[in-house]
Amino acid sequence: MEAPAPQHSPPDSRDPDLSIVVPAYEEAQSLPELADGVRAACEEAGLSFRLWIVDDGSRDETWATVQGLCEKDARIAGLRFRRNYGKSAALAVGFDRAQGRYVATMDADLQDDPNEIPALLDVLREGGHDLVSGWKKDRKDPLSKTLPSRFFNWVTRLFSGLPLHDFNCGLKVYRREVVKSIDVYGELHRYIPLLAKWEGYDHVAEKEVRHHPRKYGTTKFGVERFVQGFLDLITVVFLTRYAVRPMHFFGSMGTGAFALGFLVSLWLSFDKLVLGHPIGDRPLLLFGVLLILFGSQMFTTGLLGEMIIRPRMEDPSTYEVAEAVGPADTAPEVLDG
Repeated sequence: MEAPAPQHSPPDSRDPDLSIVVPAYEEAQSLPELADGVRAACEEAGLSFRLWIVDDGSRDETWATVQGLCEKDARIAGLRFRRNYGKSAALAVGFDRAQGRYVATMDADLQDDPNEIPALLDVLREGGHDLVSGWKKDRKDPLSKTLPSRFFNWVTRLFSGLPLHDFNCGLKVYRREVVKSIDVYGELHRYIPLLAKWEGYDHVAEKEVRHHPRKYGTTKFGVERFVQGFLDLITVVFLTRYAVRPMHFFGSMGTGAFALGFLVSLWLSFDKLVLGHPIGDRPLLLFGVLLILFGSQMFTTGLLGEMIIRPRMEDPSTYEVAEAVGPADTAPEVLDG
């Protein structure tokens, strides 16, 4: 007769120090080892934890495995999507349910080492950081993944201004207020440090972490992720710099194009009226007209953008207040008449 499975429930798991969010897509073989690794690392560091495993619409035995882990340990919780939404969606629902002062994320494929979580957390606490991102300096992946990733990270550093070597590392730790303040959707999980910086959490650090070869299965990401990553980078850069001031983006382009087109047209008018040269068959005439039309359209787009976001920006709840001092019950006086 087989012995019953050991129970790992702690004395009190309702108020953990740390929530760990793990998106999982068809990783049934990896999850038991992952749970054991997380449990051992946190218990050795004296951390109470809650492990959130988000099944992103897997078609294998992932959800059954998650259910079994939850039955054995009350510190493990599972969520299952009806279909595959992607890593960003899994992180978003995990962040929404995260408890405790700190939140960690890691991948489910055992390439991230759970023993790195306490060390990342120490860097976060001691340095007063908002977020600490892992850096897979010695990455155990083929060149077909590492070389494009290095180029992708270089471009991201160039556009974002954040000096991180590995934006896409799944192993990160955060203060809980950081993950509660950011919106992760689409494929924006690659740019969480940039999204956090946009919200004012700009104390971002990086630490080298161990990386292991994939033990089970195959990667779920293809070459299309690099194209998607570049498009998402453009999205994030625009959102972080111009989401609340679209006129600065579209208006600058529109003003420049309109001014250049106006100068071209002014010169052609002088050439026709004063110098007497024909201009009807000159490509420069069409170029000047196109610049004026393009400039007008960009300026109008910026103006419409300002009109769209104005109601949202007039709402004080749009702005996150970090701290407040003084009487808490003071409110603006409303005058009648």
